[in-house]
Amino acid sequence: MPDLNALLADLTAENDSLDALVAPLPAARWADPTPAAGWTVAHQIAHLAWTDDQAVVAAADPGAFPALLERAAADGPAFVEAGAAAGAAEDPAALLARWRDGRRRMRAALAAVPPGTKLPWFGPPMSAASMATARLMETWAHGEDVAAALGVRRAPTHRLRHVAHIGVRARDFAFGNRGLTPPAEQFRVELTGPSGEVWTWGPEGARQTVTGPALDFCLLVTRRRHRDDLAVAADGPDADRWLGIAQAFAGAPGADPEPAGAAGAG
Repeated sequence: MPDLNALLADLTAENDSLDALVAPLPAARWADPTPAAGWTVAHQIAHLAWTDDQAVVAAADPGAFPALLERAAADGPAFVEAGAAAGAAEDPAALLARWRDGRRRMRAALAAVPPGTKLPWFGPPMSAASMATARLMETWAHGEDVAAALGVRRAPTHRLRHVAHIGVRARDFAFGNRGLTPPAEQFRVELTGPSGEVWTWGPEGARQTVTGPALDFCLLVTRRRHRDDLAVAADGPDADRWLGIAQAFAGAPGADPEPAGAAGAG
């Protein structure tokens, strides 16, 4: 069983890492465009703050969550976009303070969830540990967008293991989300972490495998880079198909990332 306190500590560290990127920015830089079309640095932070607030509702007031699900179903993608847009319109200092307060409340709410409790969400219900892992994954992914906007290259950390784990666990969801039948057999996934340690999932001797650097795999499953630009390899037809559709988050996959240099091709 995952150690919730350890997960929450890693989630806090991931949030603090992103906070250190945006806190020193002058207000004008919060309007810098990020790789997500139409989203600025402020949109990215506003989205994280908004989603953290939804996690607080799921953990501390689950009875109120069905109303959120109804709004999400009625509004579609506009439900999430509205939260990001509203936050992006705030003064950056106010947005930063609100994001910090929401992170604190979320950590406290998740730490108080009784063991074995399933929390409602926009995808399948999940445990507090799974929620913490999902929030870390999304914080890291949107942090990559912010770093790209600022021209910063972030050093990978051991926390990538959480991102990779949710990407592996979401394999069947990725197939189903595209209207495809998930493979019956398990894959062996072997990823090299930042320290050189090899992280593994799936049975030894599996006929189909996925291998590569953990950072590249995480960029793939969060759909931040095109597969052709990453050193992730598949052996087996189903594993190969998975790398083309993998995603670690709920909801629609969105537009496929373009390969590096594609905009200048032709």
